[in-house]
Amino acid sequence: MEVNKIMVIGAGQMGTGIAQVFAEAEFDVILYDLEEEIVKKGLNKIAKSFHRQVEKGKMTAARKEEVIKNISTSTLLQSAKNADLIIEAVIENIAVKSKVFKELDKTAPEHTILASNTSSLSITEIASATNRPEKVIGMHFMNPVPVMKLVEIIRGLETADIVYEVIEELTKKLNKVPVEVNDYPGFVSNRILMPMINEAIYTLFEGVATKEAIDEVMKLGMNHPMGPLTLADFIGLDTCLYIMETLHSGFGDDKYRPCPLLRKYVKAGRLGRKSGRGFYTYT
Repeated sequence: MEVNKIMVIGAGQMGTGIAQVFAEAEFDVILYDLEEEIVKKGLNKIAKSFHRQVEKGKMTAARKEEVIKNISTSTLLQSAKNADLIIEAVIENIAVKSKVFKELDKTAPEHTILASNTSSLSITEIASATNRPEKVIGMHFMNPVPVMKLVEIIRGLETADIVYEVIEELTKKLNKVPVEVNDYPGFVSNRILMPMINEAIYTLFEGVATKEAIDEVMKLGMNHPMGPLTLADFIGLDTCLYIMETLHSGFGDDKYRPCPLLRKYVKAGRLGRKSGRGFYTYT
């Protein structure tokens, strides 16, 4: 099962990062989104990332131009006809993802592997929207994609062994570290990370300490590169809430209940860095 052409569905923060690392690994990449303006913005973001590498001496200007040529853009889902692997990176919503996979299943060739970059949702449920559940798999990249080494590879109930092996080898070609994970809510990374962030929010909510103090304790006491409230702002408070709701619903255990303060901030539009304000204010 040979993979040469990659299609990335969604030209947001994660999608552009995924497209970038595949292009750098010499794969032909189609970056797809619904609107031309969005895909152009995504491609510009990738170009700026490469430009920073040139400025730092990590990439030559000639190499930058070569890699950019590996990426084409599209607003037509019919482009899936040319892909060997399609990676979905749209909003973290099971209904939206299932609809995308159902449409891709109708369009993509029979051999095409369909992967989701979901950070918490069931690969088995996503696969059930297709007629090829054995070719559906999870590829959970970490943010920021060009920097972070880990990729959680999640098997759905019917994911074929050969599909897992292809994705594992492909991940290594990206200079990433693949880790096999079974299909449970939040997988490994977010099942552990998000309750920690949620507990930090409860600690703030209950007046145990200020946000600065909470972050400082975790940075200096636990050697974390950034505090949990800063990290929540970076991830997006709406995303944190959605993952906590997925964990709470999936396990039916109140230890995963989202903090009321998290819900309040999301309702107020305080989503973190992307909205300019979360636990901290950004300019």
